Amino acid sequence: MIDTLALAAPGRTPRRILTIAGSDSGGAAGLQADMRTFAMLGVHGCAAVTAVTVQNSLGVKAFHEIPVDVVARQISAVASDIGIEAAKTGMLASTGIIETIVATWRAEQLVGSVPLVVDPVCASNVGEPLLHPSALDSMRNALIPLATLVTPNLDEVRLLVGIDVVDDRSQRDAARALHALGPRWALVKGGHLRTSAVSTDLLFDGSEFHQFAAARIGTPHDHGAGDTLAAAIAAALAHGHPVPAAVSFAKSWVTECIRAAYPIGRGHGPVNGMARLL
Repeated sequence: MIDTLALAAPGRTPRRILTIAGSDSGGAAGLQADMRTFAMLGVHGCAAVTAVTVQNSLGVKAFHEIPVDVVARQISAVASDIGIEAAKTGMLASTGIIETIVATWRAEQLVGSVPLVVDPVCASNVGEPLLHPSALDSMRNALIPLATLVTPNLDEVRLLVGIDVVDDRSQRDAARALHALGPRWALVKGGHLRTSAVSTDLLFDGSEFHQFAAARIGTPHDHGAGDTLAAAIAAALAHGHPVPAAVSFAKSWVTECIRAAYPIGRGHGPVNGMARLL
């Protein structure tokens, strides 16, 4: 069990993490949520921006993709100088961006040496698409097989493997189907199964299941929860912790962030990635 992540001593280089994700103009999710989480967990966050979204608490109004060569050069710039000890992906928007990330990851010889958490962001928390439907095949066949861990919510599970998770049995079926796509570990998050009083995430490595449960918190302010969870997992992996321990830590972390969530604007407020300061 991980209680906290050690901070680097003054003057010492901290662990370094790369987020490959979209920007949220409302500051609740995306790479903004990732960078808050990294800072609170004592790691140095780097970013390869894939898209710029126009959004606020009421939803996503539009987004603009970053040119694929710029995405590739951001990753290479960080890998060749600063170094990467773990990485996560968020909003990737298109087939071209996904294929570019995969090609760059291979070219920089990061496959297998750098833990990669793939959060397969397909839509915002109120349903607006953040991934072109044509890109799902690239997500399934090219990116997810490179992942140390894939972390879909239940809507993303349905899009990726066609399974509606309604109970423990279907959650296990979904975990098996996701693992068959090629990641080392698959995590089926239960936060969207709102008929249950408990939010249970299910982790599977192809042979063994691990469950991580927390009481469901009744709040509409959950924007950025998935990003925060994946970022916290990546931070724990960068510190050298094994996947089950990293997921357990991140589950506790995001639960506290949800508990401390706050309203902002007229819609869904963010989880509080700075809950540690309270």
